[in-house]
Amino acid sequence: MQEPNSEDHSGAYAQAGGALLQNFLSFFPAGSEAGQVWQALIQAHSTAPKRLAALQTGYFQQQMALWAGMVARESGQPQSPVDAAGTADGSPDKRFSGHEWRDSRYHDYLSQVYLLNSRFLSDLVESAELEAPAKQRLRFYTRQLIDAMSPANFAATNPEALQLALETKGESLHTGIRHLIEDVEQGRVSMTDESAFEVGRNLAITPGAVVFENELIQLIQYAPATAKVRKRPLLMVPPCINKFYILDLQPENSFVRYAVEQGNTVFMLSWRNITEDSLDKLGWDDYIADGVLQAVEVVRAISKSDQINALGFCVGGTLLAAALAVLRARGEERVASVTLLATMLDFTYPGDIGVFIDEASMQAREAAIGKGGILSGKELAFVFSALRANDLVWSYVVNNYLKGKTPDAFDILYWNADSTNLPGPMYCWYVRNMYLENKLREPGMLTTCGVPLDLGAIHLPTYILATREDHIVPWKTAYLSTQHLKGDTRFVLGASGHVAGVINPPAKKRRSYWISDRLPADAEAWLAGAAETRGSWWPNWDAWLRGFSGGERAAPKKLGNAKFKPIEAAPGRYVKVRIR
Repeated sequence: MQEPNSEDHSGAYAQAGGALLQNFLSFFPAGSEAGQVWQALIQAHSTAPKRLAALQTGYFQQQMALWAGMVARESGQPQSPVDAAGTADGSPDKRFSGHEWRDSRYHDYLSQVYLLNSRFLSDLVESAELEAPAKQRLRFYTRQLIDAMSPANFAATNPEALQLALETKGESLHTGIRHLIEDVEQGRVSMTDESAFEVGRNLAITPGAVVFENELIQLIQYAPATAKVRKRPLLMVPPCINKFYILDLQPENSFVRYAVEQGNTVFMLSWRNITEDSLDKLGWDDYIADGVLQAVEVVRAISKSDQINALGFCVGGTLLAAALAVLRARGEERVASVTLLATMLDFTYPGDIGVFIDEASMQAREAAIGKGGILSGKELAFVFSALRANDLVWSYVVNNYLKGKTPDAFDILYWNADSTNLPGPMYCWYVRNMYLENKLREPGMLTTCGVPLDLGAIHLPTYILATREDHIVPWKTAYLSTQHLKGDTRFVLGASGHVAGVINPPAKKRRSYWISDRLPADAEAWLAGAAETRGSWWPNWDAWLRGFSGGERAAPKKLGNAKFKPIEAAPGRYVKVRIR
């Protein structure tokens, strides 16, 4: 067969390519944002027919090679290898790793065609000359379409599910339908065996007590594990969009327990899960004043320390930085050092989350809940799952519904499903001023608790951890904080993602981290000069924190003090409130 020539047939291939793009566009309503970004893709390629023709030429050649390979397999002839399988980085695609896909020529061909189509769509997006925001949206929606259309996601085209149905005489499908009905009733896809965990029983069990509470927070003080403790206590500020116990899972992977065992007196802020109408009008200032700043004062009072060390994770780090800017504007030196884990302070490059945020959607959200109301934690959880749909949605669709299996017990995924509501005013203020308008990075552009904020005025020793595969806080975005905070800063890049990269206990001897004493303006330049160290970043952080301990003293025999007496045992009531 004579191979097509892109020069001779450019018009025909461009016409075919345009028809194919129009076909893909039909997946999305014309007025929807997804439809609009696909229309932009068509427009971009319509102005460069030769580029489209070249892509089409390679696509059709590989399609013909795939078909020839299947025909050769049918007749028992040797097959020529076709470069269609695998993921974008060249590794095998785990969705099609089962022998059932290879044993069936039909399903093998189906998976190969799907991967080839996926690559073609991705190439269309990457080769289009578009502005960065438009291309980011295109990448996101293209990935959503590619992930959703995998033949592994459908019973009729998944040979593993079909084989299991035959072996179980249909029982696997029957069980899968039951799992589907249960998940529809609870409004989310089950990712773990939730019967295996319970907060306070085998999660969040580091000993301690609630020593303060108001309508927004409980403050937990953990019992010492050493005869002597560091004089300056450590306050942890977790994200308000999740439960705090991601930092206190099971004993073997509890960051809280590790910090206590190193001689720190650890306090944890536990946010209220907003479910009452009386709390649905709380705003950003309430979270700063009645949350972070209140916790700082109580910790100082209980520890009898003029200064404390503070740590913030994700949104908790953003809240902590804003609170530190408030203290600085007031001339109050309450904190000796700050640790920021997977935190954004400059939202110039927010990653795929930015796809969900624009002026029109923000105005609609403000009209609905901007003055009162609740943003459902389930909605937030869905958005975060969509950022990694293959791992956090479709893999469970296949496992739970097509194969009728129960997910394995995994503590991080149990926490991930334990959603937290937010008051509408707080959420709208945060998203508009941080994600949409990116005001925190500009001195004086935001006013909180009556004072203008200036990150550059925070002259504190700072430990910043980012994680290399973070899909919520891209590591290069987290690196931008080094250019805004003016204290002595250490930037560390951990392996893995937003949660797994942070929760990496030393005993498991897993993963690695990168570190460098230099902090150039460009993140890639920093990485080029950074040295990789095997294992957990936790000991590196602890050695750094020890320098701001203020010395040692005998461990306290009681938790709290005369004014702030223990109210109840850790982990407290607030963290146990679940959204059903």
